[in-house]
Amino acid sequence: MSKNLIAKASVTINASRDKVWNALVDPKAIKEYMFGANVVTDWHEKSPIVWKGEYEGKPYEDKGVILKFKPGHMLQYSHFSPMSGMPDKPENYHTVTIEVSGEGDKTQTTLSQDHNATEKEREESEKNWTAMLDGMKRYVEH
Repeated sequence: MSKNLIAKASVTINASRDKVWNALVDPKAIKEYMFGANVVTDWHEKSPIVWKGEYEGKPYEDKGVILKFKPGHMLQYSHFSPMSGMPDKPENYHTVTIEVSGEGDKTQTTLSQDHNATEKEREESEKNWTAMLDGMKRYVEH
């Protein structure tokens, strides 16, 4: 009985949209604010994206595909984590959408992740994405 609950997170970053966008797509920056993940992709639509790292002492390798890439505006990708314990099947992938908007030195960054099966899973996803966006804010504003 799977539900499609959507996790949402957002943050206003005191920086230009270009600076925020660069932090979204620069692997060195991503490693700083996304729990130490090493990201590998070419940032082209339909290209694979892989996140490698260690979580709570265990190595992981998450994967997905870049679905939409609109520089300075929107990044959307599918995401699967073997740590979920679910089989690697299309119905077990999330779609993550990150949008940036704003002018001058205020940039609104919003993120949504679909395909959360339970309210608890949605809440956990929101907590993790909020932590990631807060980390990105600290990184960009530093």
